[in-house]
Amino acid sequence: GTTSGADNMLKINESEYRLCDGVSRREAMRVGGLGAVGLSLPQLIHSHTAQAAGGSGLAFGKAKSVILFWLSGGPPQHETWDPKPHAPEQIRGGFGTIATKTPGYFVGELMPKTAQLTDRIAVLRAVVSGDNSHSSSGYQMLTGVPHIPLSRENVVSKAPNLWPSLGAILRTQRPDRGGLPASITLPKHIANVGEIVWPGQGGGFLGQKYDPWLLTCDPSSPDFAVPDLTLPEGTSSDRLSRRRSLLNQFDDAVRHLDKQRPVAQFSNSTTQAFDLLTGGGARRAFNIGEESDATRDRYGRSKFGQSVLLSRRLVEAGVSLVQVNWQQIEGKENNGSWDTHKAHNASLKDFLMPMMDQSFSALIEDLEDRGMLDDTLVAWVGEFGHTPKINANAGRDHWGSVFSCALAGGGVKGGTVHGESDAHAAYPIAGQVAPRDIAATIFHCLGHSPETVMRDQGGRPMPITRGHVIESVL
Repeated sequence: GTTSGADNMLKINESEYRLCDGVSRREAMRVGGLGAVGLSLPQLIHSHTAQAAGGSGLAFGKAKSVILFWLSGGPPQHETWDPKPHAPEQIRGGFGTIATKTPGYFVGELMPKTAQLTDRIAVLRAVVSGDNSHSSSGYQMLTGVPHIPLSRENVVSKAPNLWPSLGAILRTQRPDRGGLPASITLPKHIANVGEIVWPGQGGGFLGQKYDPWLLTCDPSSPDFAVPDLTLPEGTSSDRLSRRRSLLNQFDDAVRHLDKQRPVAQFSNSTTQAFDLLTGGGARRAFNIGEESDATRDRYGRSKFGQSVLLSRRLVEAGVSLVQVNWQQIEGKENNGSWDTHKAHNASLKDFLMPMMDQSFSALIEDLEDRGMLDDTLVAWVGEFGHTPKINANAGRDHWGSVFSCALAGGGVKGGTVHGESDAHAAYPIAGQVAPRDIAATIFHCLGHSPETVMRDQGGRPMPITRGHVIESVL
């Protein structure tokens, strides 16, 4: 099973700090007091300004940014992009199909809004990870590199499985700007029950300074705010400027120690905190209350729906990659995730598919309405698919032998379907692609060749991915 844990927290690099449910007087003092001088926030932000790690990439992609629409638990291929209406009932499931905007192409009946947008979408129906475990198949989808060994559940980040996430890799190629990092993950990390955090979500062998920022929050909360991006009560801009001057003097005093990592991290993290506190663009990106009620309703008032809306605001503010992770829904079967080992049909119809269909279609339409779709790649992904045959508990189990993903915007050729599975959506028969190929395609759309070089902490060069660009969907 997938996700569990508290919701209303900010978490950056494995340290937690309350974010979304207001700030206490004690916490305000931590940020506002001279002894803290922004130290409480920087201690949570262990990241330097990202620098290119060798290789500049080729500027042939149309996308300025990417949103990873991550459906933790594994969305089923049969009820989404690859229905099999002529298969036996125990294979095809309990739902029919509907026509899409793409002539001759049908999808599951529970995604009516998305069906009308397939002319903007490229579907991949023969994705193969060859892995049937959340953690290890998730690692492969998050990084583009297979876990060693395959099909191992409850694994964590440790050698030899330390390949960085796509967001971390992108931070080696693109600098942070405007008080915001190049990559952000929200509204929480992905973990198995028991808070066993999947590998492949951080900087891996690149080091923690390249971790995407992890913002653990609930943008659907009525009092959602990012208190660390606003001045503590009673702190004027002049007062903050004086503190920044003190910070600069402090930096000069310790400059000769910059090569010592703890000091370097402390100094740069403190600077980042001030950038957040003083950067109007960064603060405004999180002010989801600026959105009209109609727009917020369009995405859905759920935690996931509002996180998807927030992702649009973040890419609008200049963030290069935002990963939005599906989270558990209290009181629902299977921990409210896509890991539907039981009550598969009921869960899909009750909440999974309606929430996905609403938020995904809203994102595509909203980006298009704002003239951002050509510049923003949206990747609809999960860690694997589900078994062809429905089990004895009226559920579907893990299946990495073939599943579906989708891409939209950012240079993707809409109305295309790449790959084909067999009559039961069990195995690929044409157009097979691997997670590394999806990674290569994402980087290509962002203007970075698969051969672009990054360097590990020892300075050793390696390509950002060993996948091949899926040219037919571009």
